[in-house]
Amino acid sequence: MADLQTCLLTPGRIQPQLPLFVFLPGMDGTGQLLRLQTDGLQAGFDVRCLALSPTRLPSWEELAAETVELIEQELQQRGDRPVYLCGESFGGCLALKIALTRPKFLTRLILVNPASSFRQRQWLGWSRNITSLLPPPLYRLSAIALLPWLAALERMTDTERQALLHAVQSVPQKTSIWRLALLNEFTVDPTELRQITLPTLLIAGEMDRLLPSVAEVQRLAQALPQAQVLHLAHSGHACLLEHDINLHDLLQQQQFGPTSLCLENAIAPR
Repeated sequence: MADLQTCLLTPGRIQPQLPLFVFLPGMDGTGQLLRLQTDGLQAGFDVRCLALSPTRLPSWEELAAETVELIEQELQQRGDRPVYLCGESFGGCLALKIALTRPKFLTRLILVNPASSFRQRQWLGWSRNITSLLPPPLYRLSAIALLPWLAALERMTDTERQALLHAVQSVPQKTSIWRLALLNEFTVDPTELRQITLPTLLIAGEMDRLLPSVAEVQRLAQALPQAQVLHLAHSGHACLLEHDINLHDLLQQQQFGPTSLCLENAIAPR
């Protein structure tokens, strides 16, 4: 497999006049699973999706630095626009790392079923060792068994179910083991969280079978100074692939989208 570089994908049209929306993906790292949300988000954002190199094995610090550099490159032509950073699952951990190290160029933070609770599931801690013992053919087949834990499949179309399976199976076994190790070592304590003063929206699927996301967003909300919580009553872990979830609409309903930001700026004291 070619050593593809970590990069920012542009899933739709380029709209430099709009706020920049950067999506950090889950364990698959493909940047392809925001597909169902792209059209809606383009109504208010210039959308980018992070695609991780499928073969590189960076630390959290290296990955955060690479991502920051990519975002800064996007801002070179127009650096005065708002930046929304959205991390899902694995990407939620990366988003927290970036918010801790380089908060000044971010405007708002969105975490969707963040995997910062990974260590609270003991069986997930064993998954790295189990994955390393699987023969390659069985490793690919194991993705099928994992799907019901990753998503509320009944709330997804056949197309999105296939997209999820393809994304999970595209991760090389060695890379999967490494990313599981990163999640198992990820920690962020309340003292660090209190340093993140960005307005933050924490989204949790109440039917998440993989992680205790509802409890986790409540824990994060207690420490983050400007956090608000949104529960999705019927959603699983990969909620952004569900046919009735529209992330752009959810942001607007929570007064967290570009329109509400414009209103805030308009009434802010000069």
